[in-house]
Amino acid sequence: MISQTLAGHADRIKAYSVAVEVFGRDANFDIQNDPVVRIEAGRLRRALERYYLLSGSSDPILIEIPKGGYVPRFHRREAPPTHIVDPARTAAPERQDLAGADAPWWGSRWFAWAIVVAALCLAVPLPWLAAPPAPAPASWEQPPPRGPSLIVRPFSNLSGQPEVNVYIAGLGEELLTQLSRFKELTVFGRETSAAVSPSASASEITSQFGNRYILEGGIRLSDGKLRVTTRVLDGESSAIVWSGTYDADPNAADIVAVETTIASKVATAIAQPYGIIFSAPPRPARSGDVQNLETYQCTYRFYRYRTVLDQTEHAATRACLESVTARYPDFSTGWAMLSYLYLDEDRFELNRRLGSPPPLERARAAAERAVHLDPENIRALQALMTVLYFSRDASEALRVGAQARALNPNDTELLGEYGSRVAQAGDWQQGASLLEEAMAKNPGNSDYYVGLLALAAYMQGDNARAADLIRRANLRRFSIYHFVAALIFARQGLQAEAAQSRAEFLRLRPGFFDKFDDELNSRNFNARDRAILIRGAIEAGFPVPNRFLAETERTFGALSNAGKGGTGGDRSQP
Repeated sequence: MISQTLAGHADRIKAYSVAVEVFGRDANFDIQNDPVVRIEAGRLRRALERYYLLSGSSDPILIEIPKGGYVPRFHRREAPPTHIVDPARTAAPERQDLAGADAPWWGSRWFAWAIVVAALCLAVPLPWLAAPPAPAPASWEQPPPRGPSLIVRPFSNLSGQPEVNVYIAGLGEELLTQLSRFKELTVFGRETSAAVSPSASASEITSQFGNRYILEGGIRLSDGKLRVTTRVLDGESSAIVWSGTYDADPNAADIVAVETTIASKVATAIAQPYGIIFSAPPRPARSGDVQNLETYQCTYRFYRYRTVLDQTEHAATRACLESVTARYPDFSTGWAMLSYLYLDEDRFELNRRLGSPPPLERARAAAERAVHLDPENIRALQALMTVLYFSRDASEALRVGAQARALNPNDTELLGEYGSRVAQAGDWQQGASLLEEAMAKNPGNSDYYVGLLALAAYMQGDNARAADLIRRANLRRFSIYHFVAALIFARQGLQAEAAQSRAEFLRLRPGFFDKFDDELNSRNFNARDRAILIRGAIEAGFPVPNRFLAETERTFGALSNAGKGGTGGDRSQP
């Protein structure tokens, strides 16, 4: 592939020609039924990623095989910025394609080094390029930052039966696929897993590869039943931080279904936000690991902020992410997280910066930049969905959310956010169902979603459940929590608790009802839901302007005349 591209024959690099000329398939090769080229191209991409993560982390020339094609591309690294980048004013960086550079480069030492890298990855011997180039100048851009890292150690065959080896190979591949969808986590590829010595201890593996965690386990086949045991080890202390056991009947489902189901459960348990890995604080930096620590600290801080949603954590997290994205402008996940911090300046009135551009504009620019950098990054798509929703484009927001969910149905942070948007757009039952699914998969999920589930129960008239959920949501520093709590307690007749929540909300958001209309509109509530919330706010004793009372009466009257509501029974109905 490299030699064909350099010879000017990139147009010849197709799946069919690669299958015939490289893998020896005959002229009747069926592209649809024989995925050999797609599989091997995926392995090559992961090999390149691993190379640039480890020994090639300072190379000035980058080689990539874009998804959806097989023609290699060559790029120079860009110089790092020296100031904070404003995503609203700065376009996403374009990598320079060397094939279009003005300066001659065919004989340069950087291009020669690119050939060496390609040869190493493709196992093509090029002895005439044995001499390595001089070290890269210090001005080249540093590699993209990485979060906590994990190696999937090949599982053990605990029963010694040859057929178990098939499950070991398939489950290992499926685990790598499922885990790699969580962009905050760096997952070492198959080649690294295969290089781990069966007798190596957790600390020896970490010393060799620099990973933080090791996922290992065993598979046993007994009496026709399959049992998979898994555990995650901390690479420095060798402590077991998580373990799980999964049983399956190979006769009740095909082998692929068994492997996919188990891998999905394992990935959801260990890699999701608020799960075992992101609940652990960052370890102290080791030599050469400062970049990884800085990124991990920002990621850890972001998810901690999402559990409290207060002024102090917001300011510190925003500063951390602005610093990281300035140093590493290609860090898609960092831009996605920063988008949330900018959005929260507007929707939650947290540390709002004066002047231009406004928070919503900065939030959208950061989210769009994140998606531009990595179109399949779940956190980037989640951020874009949320910003679009609060930009009053609910239909497009839900489309993006559905797209992200299809890419990674195991991401409970996304599932909770998507469920919240579905609910607030008017489908409270479906939204609550998605929120409950997220909470079932990840009991440690953010209390923000527990509070939204309480609101969903309130909007559906399930008052007892709404009161139970709002008491469970530990969000005392989050202003909107107290607004929802006041509505729920007032409807239940719990006047003392309603008064306490009302007073705390007005302390945190004294000007909220001066722009009550904007607050309701930004959340895309339909006429019926607006009326329920306005009536609830009045019942809770909030200073709602009189004009909203007239609006509520008109809405309830129109719905009643249309036969869509009544005054008894379900108190959520008009």
